[in-house]
Amino acid sequence: MILHIEGDINRYYVQTLCMVFFPGASFPSFEQPGPGVPELSVSLTSEGEVFRACAEAAYEGRTARAEKERALSDPSSVERCGKQAVGEAVIAALGELMEYRPSWGILTGVRPAKVATELLKKGLSKTRVRKTLVMDYMVFPKKAVLATDVALNEQRIVGRPDPRDCSIYVSIPFCPTRCAYCSFVSYTSKRLLSLIPDYVDRLCADIVRICGEIRSYGLNVKTVYFGGGTPTVLEPEQIVRILSVLREGLGGAEPEEFTFESGRPDTITREKLDILRSFGVDRISVNPQTLCPEVLEGIGRHHTVDDFFRVYELASDAGIGTINTDLIAGLPGDNFTRFSQSVDGIIALHPGNVTVHTFCIKRSSQFRQTDNLYSMRGGDAGKCVDYSQIKLRQAGYIPYYMYRQKNTVGNYENVGFSVPGREGRYNIYMMEEIHSIIAVGAGAVAKFVRGDAADGAAIKRYYNPKYPYEYLSRGTCDGLIDAIRGFYSGFAGPAAEDCSNET
Repeated sequence: MILHIEGDINRYYVQTLCMVFFPGASFPSFEQPGPGVPELSVSLTSEGEVFRACAEAAYEGRTARAEKERALSDPSSVERCGKQAVGEAVIAALGELMEYRPSWGILTGVRPAKVATELLKKGLSKTRVRKTLVMDYMVFPKKAVLATDVALNEQRIVGRPDPRDCSIYVSIPFCPTRCAYCSFVSYTSKRLLSLIPDYVDRLCADIVRICGEIRSYGLNVKTVYFGGGTPTVLEPEQIVRILSVLREGLGGAEPEEFTFESGRPDTITREKLDILRSFGVDRISVNPQTLCPEVLEGIGRHHTVDDFFRVYELASDAGIGTINTDLIAGLPGDNFTRFSQSVDGIIALHPGNVTVHTFCIKRSSQFRQTDNLYSMRGGDAGKCVDYSQIKLRQAGYIPYYMYRQKNTVGNYENVGFSVPGREGRYNIYMMEEIHSIIAVGAGAVAKFVRGDAADGAAIKRYYNPKYPYEYLSRGTCDGLIDAIRGFYSGFAGPAAEDCSNET
């Protein structure tokens, strides 16, 4: 796509808006105009406290033009005022050109509930927040309701965070097989799976040191989250060893939530479930993604629908406090009838959490953007997402966290629903950047947070070595230790510098 920018405009923001209408678009500087190449020109000017944006779009012989203006109402929001004017002009022009309006309007970020949170903290009522999202951000009313409800539920759950709160994330980046849609750093070949014993050795050594630092700074570990990959790919004795080391490292502290993301039914056994429960794990995932056998086979999941139901019953009988199940709307080969049956089947089980994702095409997945797997409107995905949200609310679930990704079918969202009191707190702490996440293991990203994210928190990241063999060759977690000390040693002072070990 050809993009022309004039004025003080965030080019990346305009690109993300364009990708709503032209999913998977690229923006090379050398591309030449042509009948099959979309083109957009955007300008922004200001006069006094009024910003004026103009967008002109052309595609396949059609053209559209829109002008929008915004008056500055808050001297501290100059950048936002200009951005809103640009967003409205671009959406209006491309919307007219493509005869389509995106449900999230000019909001393109990962956390669409963030604006609602900011408005609530300014004292606006729930009704006023919803109206503001519709009028000022061009958000569809049903999405404005969703964003506001998520923001309210997050505020209720988070309460008043302590500056010394943190969570621990432990990465197990191995899977028995790779799902076709997956882009995570996870390893499935026999050669790479053979690294697991050495990986467990190194991980345990790192956990001992990290927990020592956490204790030395008097940090409060609110949640523990084992993710991956598929942590239950480990052998029972390996799980026992890691959890024993972690429990000893916590020194008797009891996190408010302890999650072990099991995920794949083909890796879960009653023995492993009993081990998890004995170490205080109170939340796991058993993820079918779909209850349609044909779709399940098409996405490369090496388990059956019957396997999922069998393992879900095992997990329920094992006494794990909360079970999360994932579904994905818009999967290749799926449709509204099949997906709605999956939603109904999951609701009948009444798990504590249900997370409904929208299919997203990732560069490193087996599915490619060139496979015509999704359109601008997303096919049945919108109906599927709406159905899941309506039915889950009717069944007594509340939406408690939400995020979005680029190149998602129909530009829709991912939403976590919960039985009240069974929310996945780690998801909120991590996604909304409530407090620091101290991450251990290959591919894990530690996130150090100081202050309120909604008010512009200071956030610094440390990237652990990405691949298991790189992580093992590094030998120690000295870099992460230095990052922790650099951040917390000046806890009461100015924000620490970026402590990443990557550029």
